[in-house]
Amino acid sequence: MTARRQRGGRPRDSRVDDKILQTTRELIDETGYPALTVDQVAARAGVGKAAIYRRYASKAEMAFAATMFEQQLPPLAGTGSLHGDLLALVRAFHIRMATPAARQLAPALISEIAVKPGLEARFQDTFLAAEQAIFAEIIERAVARGELAGTVDPAMAHLLLLGSLASALYIISLPVDDAMITDLATAATAGITALADRHHSDLGEAAEPPGRTDKAGSPG
Repeated sequence: MTARRQRGGRPRDSRVDDKILQTTRELIDETGYPALTVDQVAARAGVGKAAIYRRYASKAEMAFAATMFEQQLPPLAGTGSLHGDLLALVRAFHIRMATPAARQLAPALISEIAVKPGLEARFQDTFLAAEQAIFAEIIERAVARGELAGTVDPAMAHLLLLGSLASALYIISLPVDDAMITDLATAATAGITALADRHHSDLGEAAEPPGRTDKAGSPG
Protein backbone atom coordinates (compact mmCIF):
# COMPACT_ATOMS: atom_id res chain seq x y z
CA MET A 1 0.00 0.00 0.00
CA THR A 2 1.40 3.37 -0.94
CA ALA A 3 2.12 6.06 1.64
CA ARG A 4 -0.85 8.24 2.33
CA ARG A 5 -0.88 11.95 2.92
CA GLN A 6 -3.34 14.33 4.46
CA ARG A 7 -4.55 17.39 2.66
CA GLY A 8 -1.60 19.75 2.63
CA GLY A 9 0.89 16.96 1.96
CA ARG A 10 1.62 15.91 5.56
CA PRO A 11 2.16 12.19 6.26
CA ARG A 12 -0.81 10.35 7.76
CA ASP A 13 -0.98 7.55 10.28
CA SER A 14 -1.83 4.46 8.23
CA ARG A 15 -3.23 2.73 11.32
CA VAL A 16 -5.85 5.45 11.69
CA ASP A 17 -6.57 5.24 7.97
CA ASP A 18 -7.15 1.50 8.22
CA LYS A 19 -9.41 1.86 11.26
CA ILE A 20 -11.57 4.46 9.54
CA LEU A 21 -11.94 2.50 6.33
CA GLN A 22 -12.52 -0.88 7.98
CA THR A 23 -15.13 0.61 10.31
CA THR A 24 -16.85 2.30 7.38
CA ARG A 25 -17.08 -0.99 5.52
CA GLU A 26 -18.45 -2.77 8.59
CA LEU A 27 -21.15 -0.17 9.19
CA ILE A 28 -22.23 -0.11 5.56
CA ASP A 29 -22.55 -3.91 5.65
CA GLU A 30 -24.57 -3.73 8.87
CA THR A 31 -26.89 -0.78 8.27
CA GLY A 32 -26.49 0.34 4.67
CA TYR A 33 -25.01 3.53 3.32
CA PRO A 34 -28.00 5.88 3.97
CA ALA A 35 -27.82 5.20 7.73
CA LEU A 36 -24.05 5.67 7.89
CA THR A 37 -22.78 8.73 9.77
CA VAL A 38 -19.34 10.14 10.39
CA ASP A 39 -20.15 10.16 14.12
CA GLN A 40 -20.72 6.39 14.05
CA VAL A 41 -17.45 5.76 12.26
CA ALA A 42 -15.51 7.99 14.64
CA ALA A 43 -17.01 6.35 17.73
CA ARG A 44 -16.47 2.76 16.65
CA ALA A 45 -13.01 3.38 15.19
CA GLY A 46 -11.93 5.28 18.30
CA VAL A 47 -10.81 8.37 16.39
CA GLY A 48 -11.89 11.98 16.39
CA LYS A 49 -14.18 13.38 13.70
CA ALA A 50 -11.44 15.85 12.86
CA ALA A 51 -9.18 12.95 11.90
CA ILE A 52 -11.81 11.76 9.43
CA TYR A 53 -12.42 15.18 7.91
CA ARG A 54 -8.68 15.71 7.46
CA ARG A 55 -8.81 12.72 5.16
CA TYR A 56 -12.23 12.93 3.53
CA ALA A 57 -14.35 15.93 2.64
CA SER A 58 -17.65 14.09 3.14
CA LYS A 59 -19.33 10.87 4.18
CA ALA A 60 -19.70 9.91 0.53
CA GLU A 61 -16.00 10.33 -0.21
CA MET A 62 -15.08 8.29 2.87
CA ALA A 63 -17.48 5.52 1.89
CA PHE A 64 -16.27 5.49 -1.70
CA ALA A 65 -12.67 5.14 -0.55
CA ALA A 66 -13.60 2.34 1.84
CA THR A 67 -15.73 0.23 -0.46
CA MET A 68 -14.36 0.83 -3.95
CA PHE A 69 -11.06 2.67 -4.06
CA GLU A 70 -9.18 1.47 -0.99
CA GLN A 71 -8.67 -1.90 -2.62
CA GLN A 72 -5.64 -2.14 -4.88
CA LEU A 73 -6.51 -1.06 -8.39
CA PRO A 74 -6.63 -3.97 -10.84
CA PRO A 75 -3.20 -4.81 -12.26
CA LEU A 76 -2.73 -4.59 -15.99
CA ALA A 77 -3.50 -7.97 -17.48
CA GLY A 78 -0.98 -7.72 -20.31
CA THR A 79 -3.11 -9.80 -22.69
CA GLY A 80 -1.19 -8.66 -25.75
CA SER A 81 -4.07 -6.77 -27.35
CA LEU A 82 -5.93 -3.53 -26.72
CA HIS A 83 -9.30 -5.27 -26.64
CA GLY A 84 -8.01 -7.95 -24.27
CA ASP A 85 -6.53 -5.41 -21.88
CA LEU A 86 -9.72 -3.32 -21.86
CA LEU A 87 -11.90 -6.40 -21.36
CA ALA A 88 -9.82 -7.61 -18.42
CA LEU A 89 -9.91 -4.14 -16.90
CA VAL A 90 -13.66 -3.58 -17.22
CA ARG A 91 -14.36 -7.03 -15.79
CA ALA A 92 -12.22 -6.24 -12.75
CA PHE A 93 -13.89 -2.87 -12.23
CA HIS A 94 -17.35 -4.36 -12.67
CA ILE A 95 -16.74 -6.63 -9.68
CA ARG A 96 -16.17 -3.66 -7.36
CA MET A 97 -18.62 -1.25 -8.99
CA ALA A 98 -21.57 -3.66 -8.93
CA THR A 99 -21.53 -4.43 -5.19
CA PRO A 100 -24.60 -3.44 -3.17
CA ALA A 101 -22.53 -0.87 -1.25
CA ALA A 102 -21.24 0.72 -4.45
CA ARG A 103 -24.74 0.92 -5.88
CA GLN A 104 -25.88 2.75 -2.75
CA LEU A 105 -23.09 5.27 -2.46
CA ALA A 106 -22.14 6.07 -6.06
CA PRO A 107 -25.35 8.08 -6.75
CA ALA A 108 -24.86 9.92 -3.45
CA LEU A 109 -21.28 10.79 -4.35
CA ILE A 110 -22.36 11.97 -7.81
CA SER A 111 -24.96 14.23 -6.19
CA GLU A 112 -22.39 15.71 -3.80
CA ILE A 113 -19.88 16.31 -6.57
CA ALA A 114 -22.52 18.26 -8.51
CA VAL A 115 -22.89 20.83 -5.73
CA LYS A 116 -19.42 20.84 -4.14
CA PRO A 117 -16.66 22.08 -6.48
CA GLY A 118 -13.99 21.25 -3.93
CA LEU A 119 -15.12 17.63 -3.77
CA GLU A 120 -15.13 17.44 -7.55
CA ALA A 121 -11.49 18.56 -7.67
CA ARG A 122 -10.47 16.03 -5.00
CA PHE A 123 -12.31 13.25 -6.83
CA GLN A 124 -10.58 14.18 -10.08
CA ASP A 125 -7.13 14.44 -8.48
CA THR A 126 -7.31 11.17 -6.56
CA PHE A 127 -9.75 8.52 -7.75
CA LEU A 128 -10.06 9.46 -11.42
CA ALA A 129 -6.39 10.34 -11.86
CA ALA A 130 -5.34 6.90 -10.60
CA GLU A 131 -7.79 5.13 -12.89
CA GLN A 132 -6.80 7.23 -15.90
CA ALA A 133 -3.15 6.35 -15.29
CA ILE A 134 -4.08 2.72 -15.98
CA PHE A 135 -5.61 3.71 -19.31
CA ALA A 136 -2.51 5.73 -20.18
CA GLU A 137 -0.37 2.62 -19.79
CA ILE A 138 -2.79 0.45 -21.78
CA ILE A 139 -2.74 3.00 -24.60
CA GLU A 140 1.04 3.29 -24.47
CA ARG A 141 1.38 -0.47 -24.81
CA ALA A 142 -1.06 -0.55 -27.74
CA VAL A 143 0.89 2.18 -29.53
CA ALA A 144 4.14 0.29 -28.95
CA ARG A 145 2.58 -2.88 -30.44
CA GLY A 146 1.43 -0.93 -33.48
CA GLU A 147 -2.28 -1.42 -32.69
CA LEU A 148 -2.89 2.31 -32.42
CA ALA A 149 -1.70 4.92 -34.88
CA GLY A 150 -0.96 7.29 -32.04
CA THR A 151 -1.79 8.18 -28.50
CA VAL A 152 -5.26 9.01 -27.15
CA ASP A 153 -6.26 11.13 -24.15
CA PRO A 154 -6.56 8.65 -21.23
CA ALA A 155 -9.48 10.66 -19.86
CA MET A 156 -11.43 10.01 -23.07
CA ALA A 157 -10.56 6.30 -22.99
CA HIS A 158 -11.67 6.18 -19.35
CA LEU A 159 -14.95 7.83 -20.28
CA LEU A 160 -15.61 5.43 -23.15
CA LEU A 161 -15.18 2.33 -21.00
CA LEU A 162 -15.69 2.96 -17.28
CA GLY A 163 -17.93 5.97 -17.85
CA SER A 164 -20.26 3.76 -19.86
CA LEU A 165 -20.15 1.06 -17.18
CA ALA A 166 -20.94 3.56 -14.43
CA SER A 167 -23.84 4.96 -16.44
CA ALA A 168 -25.28 1.49 -16.97
CA LEU A 169 -24.96 0.59 -13.29
CA TYR A 170 -25.87 3.82 -11.51
CA ILE A 171 -27.96 5.95 -13.88
CA ILE A 172 -29.78 3.78 -16.39
CA SER A 173 -29.84 0.75 -14.05
CA LEU A 174 -29.29 -1.80 -16.79
CA PRO A 175 -28.66 -5.47 -16.02
CA VAL A 176 -24.93 -5.74 -16.69
CA ASP A 177 -23.76 -9.24 -17.55
CA ASP A 178 -20.56 -10.50 -19.14
CA ALA A 179 -22.03 -10.18 -22.64
CA MET A 180 -22.61 -6.47 -22.06
CA ILE A 181 -19.18 -6.08 -20.49
CA THR A 182 -17.63 -7.67 -23.59
CA ASP A 183 -19.65 -5.32 -25.82
CA LEU A 184 -18.45 -2.32 -23.78
CA ALA A 185 -14.83 -3.40 -24.25
CA THR A 186 -15.40 -3.90 -27.98
CA ALA A 187 -17.05 -0.49 -28.35
CA ALA A 188 -14.30 1.21 -26.34
CA THR A 189 -11.63 -0.49 -28.44
CA ALA A 190 -13.28 0.74 -31.62
CA GLY A 191 -13.67 4.25 -30.24
CA ILE A 192 -10.09 4.51 -29.01
CA THR A 193 -8.79 3.17 -32.33
CA ALA A 194 -10.91 5.67 -34.27
CA LEU A 195 -9.65 8.54 -32.12
CA ALA A 196 -6.05 7.48 -32.62
CA ASP A 197 -6.57 7.28 -36.39
CA ARG A 198 -8.21 10.70 -36.50
CA HIS A 199 -5.49 12.34 -34.43
CA HIS A 200 -2.83 10.71 -36.60
CA SER A 201 -4.60 11.95 -39.73
CA ASP A 202 -4.93 15.46 -38.31
CA LEU A 203 -1.21 15.54 -37.53
CA GLY A 204 -0.41 14.38 -41.05
CA GLU A 205 -2.54 17.09 -42.61
CA ALA A 206 -0.94 19.71 -40.41
CA ALA A 207 2.50 18.58 -41.62
CA GLU A 208 1.62 19.04 -45.31
CA PRO A 209 3.31 22.10 -46.91
CA PRO A 210 0.90 24.99 -47.59
CA GLY A 211 -0.74 24.82 -51.00
CA ARG A 212 0.14 21.16 -51.56
CA THR A 213 -2.54 18.60 -52.31
CA ASP A 214 -2.73 15.19 -53.93
CA LYS A 215 -5.71 16.02 -56.13
CA ALA A 216 -5.15 15.90 -59.88
CA GLY A 217 -4.51 19.28 -61.44
CA SER A 218 -3.72 20.84 -58.07
CA PRO A 219 -0.66 22.99 -57.37
CA GLY A 220 2.69 21.25 -57.03
